[in-house]
Amino acid sequence: MRCPCGLGETYENCCAPLHRGESAAPTAERLMRSRFSAFAVGDEAYLLASWHPDTRPAAIGLDPGQRWTRLEVLATTGGSPFHTSGTVEFRAHYRDAAGAGTLHEDSEFTRVDGRWVYRGPRRVARGA
Repeated sequence: MRCPCGLGETYENCCAPLHRGESAAPTAERLMRSRFSAFAVGDEAYLLASWHPDTRPAAIGLDPGQRWTRLEVLATTGGSPFHTSGTVEFRAHYRDAAGAGTLHEDSEFTRVDGRWVYRGPRRVARGA
């Protein structure tokens, strides 16, 4: 199975090791891609673990009727192995009972104890 993150690898060789805690995302973009894959495969535990403790919700409540289908990374700032913060702007495509839709978000990422975590959206928009 191809990895949902869009990097072209198989899931087992791409995001699965991050989801299992066997490795850490080296960049903010890589963490964002692994989070998209976690939404696609329904890994709520990984989503919560990779969320900043100050902004993390108690639960996510993934919609089993929503299927995440494609990811487009539009822009990044910072977020390299040498940075402590960064942003990733992306468009995530999905299908649900209402049909096709998109989530367009400009997200903030930071490091906590040396690991990249999702801080939250700077801007977010949904569309059809």
